[in-house]
Amino acid sequence: MSISLKLSLLFFFFIILISSLNLLQVNSESDSDRVAELLHLQSQSKSGVIHLDDRSLNRFITSARARSYSLVIFFDAFQLHDKQELHLKELRFEFDLVSSAFLSNNKDTPSQSKLFFCEIEFKESQQSFHLFGVNALPHIRHVGPQVDQLKDSEPMDQGDFARLADSMAEFVESKTKLTVGPIDRPPVVSKKQLGFLILAFLASAPFLVKRILVGDTLVHDPKVWLSLSVFVYFFSVSGAMHNIIRKMPMFMSDRNDPTKLVFFYQGSGMQLGAEGFAVGFLYTIVGLLLAFVTHILVHARSKKLQRVIMVFAIIVSFWSVKKVVYLDNWKTGYSIHGFWPSSWN
Repeated sequence: MSISLKLSLLFFFFIILISSLNLLQVNSESDSDRVAELLHLQSQSKSGVIHLDDRSLNRFITSARARSYSLVIFFDAFQLHDKQELHLKELRFEFDLVSSAFLSNNKDTPSQSKLFFCEIEFKESQQSFHLFGVNALPHIRHVGPQVDQLKDSEPMDQGDFARLADSMAEFVESKTKLTVGPIDRPPVVSKKQLGFLILAFLASAPFLVKRILVGDTLVHDPKVWLSLSVFVYFFSVSGAMHNIIRKMPMFMSDRNDPTKLVFFYQGSGMQLGAEGFAVGFLYTIVGLLLAFVTHILVHARSKKLQRVIMVFAIIVSFWSVKKVVYLDNWKTGYSIHGFWPSSWN
């Protein structure tokens, strides 16, 4: 009787062991099948971004408990593309650039099957938006292999969207520990456009040379050079080059209230275009007043007029500098203090 019981228990444990091995094999094959399907969908997309809906999201994330891959999801809504303040079209294009960069720099490597870039559209996937808890756009989330509840996935900070593809790549690399690589942006001018410009220049070259020799061009007009000087001054002090290189938006939506717009971002890590132009305008006022006082006002014959304008220039310049100092203190937290010379104490 004891031997029969031992044999029964041994047979029972053997059945459990075989079932466990079969279950592991099924899970492994299931994950491999999902990865293969994702790679197939990835290859069908020009940028490598996979379009998901409620059904495919359930297949690749919700019902896939054992996953060997991560998903970075861009949440989109076609009906909001006409709202320029959200910049959804631009951000979607930047998301494509990050996906293309990852594919081109990780092609035929193990990393290619570890990370997939996806998009979800609101109209056809409202349930997915609800499961993620997304109630404002733009929105990007990283869903890691260990995430079971979709609301536990990691969102990208709203303030980072201003740096576009660069900040998206940093977000992906920090969450997945994978390398996106350099981002290849399309040229501003295509080859056809460049060829057309060259032909237009060659066709107009004789006419331009004749005008230059006669001295009847905008280049010979002092007012044009004066205007260009003011423009270059404003361009340099407003941080416009930084905005162009980083593709900074003029403003952004408030993360706490998407219906409101933010023109001044508090924090030294980012500068919006509007605040740069505001500071540049204040600097330009001071510069123009200084140029006016030193080059034009000195020729005025009326001493009273000189004094009045000088007082006005000093007051406006003081107000402008005060506003710049206040904005710097509000933005960075650093204060500027004035000190009397020690000999005056």
